[in-house]
Amino acid sequence: MHESGEMYLETILILGQRKNLVRAVDVATEMGLSKPSVSRALVKLKNDACIIVDENGHIAFTEKGRGIAEKIYERHQVLTEILMAIGVNREIAAKDACKMEHDISDETFDAMKRHLKKKQENSD
Repeated sequence: MHESGEMYLETILILGQRKNLVRAVDVATEMGLSKPSVSRALVKLKNDACIIVDENGHIAFTEKGRGIAEKIYERHQVLTEILMAIGVNREIAAKDACKMEHDISDETFDAMKRHLKKKQENSD
């Protein structure tokens, strides 16, 4: 999946945590994009079997889509924490994590996650 598709899925996940029902207009507002751009992206995500959109325009994940969204969101969270742990301020860490989350290998990410966990256990 392309980075933009992952960003849409992550945004839908975050919006779904804030409010129960998510619509295309919510995604457009959150991402600062036009409604037509979001509509095109959502059609692609539907065709890729990542989301379902009901007759009222409410967006729901398929199992595949939720898995991708949760993976990207976890990467964002962990990478932000790691960057903050080495002295990057929260705002910049979150922006940089957003760029990194799409390109980092599973192996590197898992190693970083283990390192962060070990560091947290040692500080308890």
